[in-house]
Amino acid sequence: MTFPLRNSFLAGFLIYGLLSAEQTPAQLVVQIGQNFTGSTYGLNSQSLPPDANGAIGPRHFMEFINGAVAVYNKTNGVAVQRKSNLAFWSKAGVIISPDAVVTDPRVIYDPTVQRWFASQVDADAAAADPTLEANDFLFAVSATSDPTGSWHGFLFQADPDNGYFADFPTLGVDAGSVYIAGDFYQGQLNPIGPGLISIPKTDLMASAPTIDNRAWFGVMSYAERGQVLQPAICVDGSSAGNILAMGDIGMDSDPHSNLVSFVVQNGAGPGLATLTASTNIEVISYVVPFNSDQGVPMFNALQPDGTTTLTGNDARLSAKVYGVAGVLYAVHSTEVDNRMAIRWYRINATTHVLLESGTIADPVLDLFFPSIAANADGTMVIGCNGSGPTTYISCYAFVAATVNGFTTFEPRILLQAGSIDYHGDDELLAQLQDLPPLSRWGDYSATSVDPSDPSRFWTIQVYPADSDIWATQITELVVINPTLAVAHSNATAVVSWPVAAKAFNLESKSDLSSADSWIPITAPLTTNNGRIYFQTPLTNNASFFRLHKP
Repeated sequence: MTFPLRNSFLAGFLIYGLLSAEQTPAQLVVQIGQNFTGSTYGLNSQSLPPDANGAIGPRHFMEFINGAVAVYNKTNGVAVQRKSNLAFWSKAGVIISPDAVVTDPRVIYDPTVQRWFASQVDADAAAADPTLEANDFLFAVSATSDPTGSWHGFLFQADPDNGYFADFPTLGVDAGSVYIAGDFYQGQLNPIGPGLISIPKTDLMASAPTIDNRAWFGVMSYAERGQVLQPAICVDGSSAGNILAMGDIGMDSDPHSNLVSFVVQNGAGPGLATLTASTNIEVISYVVPFNSDQGVPMFNALQPDGTTTLTGNDARLSAKVYGVAGVLYAVHSTEVDNRMAIRWYRINATTHVLLESGTIADPVLDLFFPSIAANADGTMVIGCNGSGPTTYISCYAFVAATVNGFTTFEPRILLQAGSIDYHGDDELLAQLQDLPPLSRWGDYSATSVDPSDPSRFWTIQVYPADSDIWATQITELVVINPTLAVAHSNATAVVSWPVAAKAFNLESKSDLSSADSWIPITAPLTTNNGRIYFQTPLTNNASFFRLHKP
């Protein structure tokens, strides 16, 4: 099904001198803040694909992509630092083999300890099939909240038991631990299973950071733990150790209908960290169509020139899982009417119960590489790419509010429009080698919540700057959920709402069950500390208020 987009309002009421509030789904106020180009292929990075990843901190946005690390002032988008991945790890004290390449970047800012965490994996660039050889996790922690300062890095074998190759590393954090997961292979066509590591966060905050007390849970079975583990990011203390995965990422192109959820216990130590049993979460079926041109199950996006050589992804949770207020937020790709679409979930972090899910689809556009973030108010933002027969690859966002357990999405927001069809150098190289043309576009994006202001979300996507040149787009979205608050001061009722919702009218009526119209309030309003206020005398008569956008 396609999740509906609709407009609505949010109301509060004052009744017989008692103050209360009742909410119905709200039309959000959304403003685009900073919106700038980050790194560009050929100029800042030589990597294909870029794997767009980044996070927002108290003063900076840190972009961490294949081939490049950049830090931007979040008040004006100006780059204050740029370096290569290899230079980043070298400065962090990590010695990398000259034959190795590093890839699959992840970065997180943790406001509870005011530190950044970053990870990648390495691979032997000279090997005919690097996935037949053991490789390493690379992991680093910043010394302060400033990502341009010093970092302390570590390099350690991904699978110390069997020497399997770790692909597609993921990164999570909570109050007590940092988590690194990988998808392990022994040859490109021979996936073995998922692997997971937890690191006590107190060890990383020490004057001499250490990972010596990390717990390695080994390479586990897909049947038990799911495919492509995503450790949750939870910095509000509402949950800990949550790991979410797909029951099947869809490589057989059959419908699948379950997620897998489990928890790392005692990851912070001291003592042994353990895993709970897995819980299978039944969901609406999802599918990855079989692409006969490439011979593998993979989404391919349509561009205006009629080609479908741009690859999307399978149904894995490719982006971060967010845990906030006891709820896990996750998103992945699916298919609706032969178009790539987005499936999102809200899951109880403690009981593993599916609270809500939905699908965002477009009758014309392919929507791909989604990422999600949410705040404690129930506001969520999904960033993604989209393209179609008349639309070049562009960057988009979907914004939603969850009220009384029901999530309502606003219409799609354009962040950066593409202006040309994209056919990357990897596609041209494949043609020269007499292989089917293929342009890698992903393999993910990232959306995060500003630690200084949870109404501000930041997302990093990719768009075509030229026919064979990708560029990253970094966007700030200010999302105000116009909650109407009712309070009292002596014999006066005080109704207030965010000043960002100044386009809304305050209206009232005395009986919600009547067919009478809502009456606009024209009395003087005051503004103070980012809120608009209306005052009225307390009486024994009921008064109901609502915010309504004309």
